[in-house]
Amino acid sequence: MIGTVLVDNIATEELCGEWGLSVYIEYGDRRILLDTGDSPLFAENAEKLGKSIEKVEFTVLSHAHYDHSNGYPAFFEINKKAPLYLQEGTEENLYSYYDSTKSLEYAGVPVGMLEKYKDRIIYTNGVYEICEGVYTVPHSTPGLEKIGEREKMYLKVDGEMIFDNFYHEQSLVFDTDKGLVIFNSCSHGGVVNIINEVREALGSRALAKNLNNKEIYAYIGGFHLFNKTDEEVKAVAAEIRNAGVKCMYTGHCTGDRAYDILDSELPGIMNKLCCGLVMEF
Repeated sequence: MIGTVLVDNIATEELCGEWGLSVYIEYGDRRILLDTGDSPLFAENAEKLGKSIEKVEFTVLSHAHYDHSNGYPAFFEINKKAPLYLQEGTEENLYSYYDSTKSLEYAGVPVGMLEKYKDRIIYTNGVYEICEGVYTVPHSTPGLEKIGEREKMYLKVDGEMIFDNFYHEQSLVFDTDKGLVIFNSCSHGGVVNIINEVREALGSRALAKNLNNKEIYAYIGGFHLFNKTDEEVKAVAAEIRNAGVKCMYTGHCTGDRAYDILDSELPGIMNKLCCGLVMEF
């Protein structure tokens, strides 16, 4: 399996970056796109990297925030066939305070997208096997609305604002020779919560078939630590160490300060995402 970062916060000399994430994944003869960043930039970078958006067989949205979904109108225009997998119940109803001095702002998928492209969208419920060796795993950890409260992220339900419980967030998991590889672009539900959810979902369920007792080898995505204290980041590092994951790639909403702490606490495990980075498992 090969994952190529199309979009991340960190640009290179050849590729522009933006606040967002998009990863092109080659899994055997499958071509998969995870997220589309905040604009059509993902497609421009894919062309420069020689990665065909037209050949993508299916695409998965990690969660329904704008910086992972705003490129989808461009994706649907370029690729006329690939379905988009979303968690069941995903709506255009996410809001956030990005600055304590500003009012609540819409933070969801492009308005009108879910209706306009409804024939291309597949809603999943629970642990879902997209194809052999490829799964989406939703949150099963209770009480995640407390994280929504901390992050000032909201859902609009029946006209009222409630704290986001990240029901729209899902992990994309691959079975590889080295073990399970998890992609979760922002990890709003908590990195270690997600590791435990995947381990439970694919380590003990009958639907996992030959995945029983397979270890989690790698985790790729943002960790949403840019706004956490040094002590909180060190606590996350300790939890990751105890979870036994061998390889971590992170960027986007992790933040440079938090990354440096994680790298210091977890030598030999951490790797930094950037546009054009190639990850092979």
